[in-house]
Amino acid sequence: MATPKGTLIVTGANGGLGSATVKQIVASPEFAGYHGLYLVREAASATGLDSVLATNPSNSHDVLSMDLTDMDSVRQAAKVINSRISSGQIPPIKLLILNAGYNDQGKQAWTKDGLDITFGANYLGHWLLTLLLLQSMNIDSGRIVLRNKAFANEKYKIILRDENTFAAIAKGDWSPAQEVPSWANVFRRYGASKLFLIMMMHELQRRVDQDPNLKNISLLGVRVLIFQIIRPLLCLLMPNGPYRTTQKSASHVLRATVDSDQVMGLLPKDLYFNGLELMETSDESRDPVKRDMVWKQSIRYAGLKEGETILGNWK
Repeated sequence: MATPKGTLIVTGANGGLGSATVKQIVASPEFAGYHGLYLVREAASATGLDSVLATNPSNSHDVLSMDLTDMDSVRQAAKVINSRISSGQIPPIKLLILNAGYNDQGKQAWTKDGLDITFGANYLGHWLLTLLLLQSMNIDSGRIVLRNKAFANEKYKIILRDENTFAAIAKGDWSPAQEVPSWANVFRRYGASKLFLIMMMHELQRRVDQDPNLKNISLLGVRVLIFQIIRPLLCLLMPNGPYRTTQKSASHVLRATVDSDQVMGLLPKDLYFNGLELMETSDESRDPVKRDMVWKQSIRYAGLKEGETILGNWK
C-alpha cells in the first residue's frame, strides 16, 4: 500500500453531518491518498460511522474515542495522535475538520468540571484539541476547517460584554433552560458557543501568522444549517439557501479543505463561507479586544499549560 500523503481528521464523525462528510471522503478519489482519523465520543458504538466505512474497506483509516466535553479525554486523544505522527506510523495532519456540534434540545446539562456541555462540546474541546495538535500539522499547507451555525436575535445581537459574560456562558448561567424554557434559549447557547469558534478562527489565524514555524497553516470556516422537517422542500427551492441536505453541507465543508481558486486564493486564510459563498463574520467576532479576552479565558477554562502547544505566542 502506498504511503498516505497526509492525515485527515474529522471530529463528530458519527453524527449526521460527520457521517455524510466521511461518506464523501471514502468515496472520493481526491481523498484516496489520505489516512482518515475519525474522532467519535465512543468508538465501540459508532455504528453509523462503521456502516459508512464498510462501503470502502480499502480506505486507510482509524476510529478514535474522544469526549470533547472532557478536557482529560481531549488531551489523551491528542497524545495518541501526536505520538503516532511523531513515530511515523501515520503522516502529519493535512486536514483537521472541526465538525462535531452539540444541541442540548432544551435538556441543559453540565460537564464533570461544571461547564455547560454545549460550550464544551462546540467550542472549548475543539479549541484545546487544535492547540494540542498544532505540533502534528503539516506546517507547509495544513488546513483547519470549522463548521459553524449561529442564531440571530436582537436581544443577543451583542453577546459578550465582559469576562463575566464569558463565565456565565461557560457555566451555563447565560440564557439558561430554566429562564422561560424554549428553543430560543437552546439556540442562544448554541449560537454563543459557535461565536467563540469563529473568534477562534480569527484569533488563531492571527497568532499562527506570527509564528515562523506555523505561518503556512490556514483556518477556514463554513456555515451550515440543517433542519429535519421542512429541509427537503426548502433545499429544492433554494439550492444554496440556509436549509441544506447533509450531503450538500458535507460537500461545502470538504471544498474548504482542498480547494484553491480565485475566491480562496492559493493559500486561503481566515475566510468564512456561507455554503459556497464567501461572507463576512459579525463585527463582534472580529473585535480584537473581545477575541483576546475569549482566548485568555479559554486558556483558563481548558487549563492549557506551558509545553502543551508549540504555538509560540499561545498566552
